[in-house]
Amino acid sequence: MFNRGKLTGSSRLPADPTHSILGEGTHWQGEINAGANGLRVEGMMEGTILSEGQVVVAPTGTVKGTIQAKHLTVLGRVEGVFKISGRLEILKTGWVEGQVEMGSLMVDEGGVLIGTCQQMVVLKQVEPVPFVPRKDERLPERFGAAGTISSGTHGPVPEFLPVGRGFDRGKG
Repeated sequence: MFNRGKLTGSSRLPADPTHSILGEGTHWQGEINAGANGLRVEGMMEGTILSEGQVVVAPTGTVKGTIQAKHLTVLGRVEGVFKISGRLEILKTGWVEGQVEMGSLMVDEGGVLIGTCQQMVVLKQVEPVPFVPRKDERLPERFGAAGTISSGTHGPVPEFLPVGRGFDRGKG
């Protein structure tokens, strides 16, 4: 009936629930620590936003300062330094200006990004793979158990190898 939960085009809303709202017409200076809860900024914010969850800057919202969050969705205007561990979304009415470091980036047509943008590099712990040479690259065993010279799997190596007539050099 209300189309809640169905997201289309630039009318997308964050999937994370919003627990705090800085309402339209409100001006906040300082620091907001939203924890794992979502934050929606509809007014003016100057300072620092810290969140382990989603931060949404509404079309009427403006943030000047620093944002550290898991996800940031911008429909309004943000200026400053932004460190987003997950995804930064700039929707069609969004304006981002400053230094951005993020896990991934999505910009709608009409969205603006001015400044420097760097993707965070996440290094995964990788266990080393043991080196096993191919069968044809393995070195044959040169010495048997009793100290005799061997070729590996074909028994002892003869001391003298006769050269056949077909191996003479210079004859064609």
